[in-house]
Amino acid sequence: MTRPASVVILAAGQGTRMKSALPKVLHEVCGRTLLDWVLDQALAIDPAKIVVVVGHGADQVRASVAGGPAADRVEFVVQEERKGTGHAMQVAATALGDDPGTVVVLYGDMPALRPTSLEVLVETAAELGDEGTAIFTALADDPRGFGRILRDEEGDFRAVREERDCSPEERAIPEVNTGVYAFPGKLLLDALPKLSNDNAQGEYYLTDVPVMLAAAGKPVECVLLEDLDETIGVNDLGHLAEARWVLQLRILEGHLANGVAIEDPATTYIDHGVTIGAGTRVLPCTVIRKGVTIGANCEVGPFTHLRVGTVLEEGAEVGNFTECKKSTVGAHAKAKHLSYLGDARVGARTNVGAGTIFANYDGKAKHVTEVGDDAFIGSGTIVVAPNSIGDGATTGAGAVVTRGANVGAGETWVGVPARKHTPATSGVAGEDRED
Repeated sequence: MTRPASVVILAAGQGTRMKSALPKVLHEVCGRTLLDWVLDQALAIDPAKIVVVVGHGADQVRASVAGGPAADRVEFVVQEERKGTGHAMQVAATALGDDPGTVVVLYGDMPALRPTSLEVLVETAAELGDEGTAIFTALADDPRGFGRILRDEEGDFRAVREERDCSPEERAIPEVNTGVYAFPGKLLLDALPKLSNDNAQGEYYLTDVPVMLAAAGKPVECVLLEDLDETIGVNDLGHLAEARWVLQLRILEGHLANGVAIEDPATTYIDHGVTIGAGTRVLPCTVIRKGVTIGANCEVGPFTHLRVGTVLEEGAEVGNFTECKKSTVGAHAKAKHLSYLGDARVGARTNVGAGTIFANYDGKAKHVTEVGDDAFIGSGTIVVAPNSIGDGATTGAGAVVTRGANVGAGETWVGVPARKHTPATSGVAGEDRED
């Protein structure tokens, strides 16, 4: 694949229709921000430079990128006033240099574009030569605000007309502009100062740049995106939900292809970045958040919630209405019913009875409980952390194992508060009994 010199991500929008103080690009879909999804698109084509244009909540956006895989490759520029996409690119131009090569334009609120599709756009631009521009377009049943592609009598690209500026005839055109481009960098930089805001919005439209280039006789090629899901731009919470389902379905399909049996995909929620081994069964109404690792041949669900830091080792089973947070469930261990495992380390083959609570929070800090191999935690047990329960130990039903009790290996503890149980000796020493 031809390597583009630069990617510019437009991410300055406030997103007022989201009805949220959070910058639009920091809303999450399947465990990661909209911007993270788009940064992945950029990284997939391995550009020399990634420029992110920020505005509303700029410091929050910077902080969200810090520490991520793109952190060392992103340069931020601030669009103080939002005067349209063309103005955003004028601001970004300061970071592109005099000879930026091919410049790919992406949007921080467009998470469903596939990196493989973006590769096609870049290759198309390369095939057009040093002065060629490639544009992603789509055939939309409901254009909902997209600009329309206008063509000449020969069918070649002529212009993009923003919806607010369209005539009734132009509004009926089904081919729309997605706003994703691969520009020849030098021609882009020459065109940006010539943009005008003489339009219904009073804004500077980036869509005018390919119009200028086509009018100057430069090649402009429209690349049709067959999958309309890739064109989803998130402008409100309804769009966010739409994007979530598209990305969720891709995640589920990936796990299914890797040998994970997902009984009811419609009620299963798995975030990006979850690892699941082959042979594992995921039952209905299960939520698996980012940062979870599940081994092979496990069973999860139904109605299970696995949170960040949870590890299920091979053959582990976590079931009905059980929540795990930052806990390890050992190989072939079971926590099947109505339990909370918070900051716990549960050993191999241990059974966690129904209604068990690992009480990890003391009001100020979280604490860990260690449970050994082959232990049996009786139904309704509460284990107050920090604590430990040794190999082969047992707690009786309803036991409350108080903070720091530390049940020894092979011991049985019962009661409230729980105490070590010593079986009573039958009969009385030295006494003869007769029937």
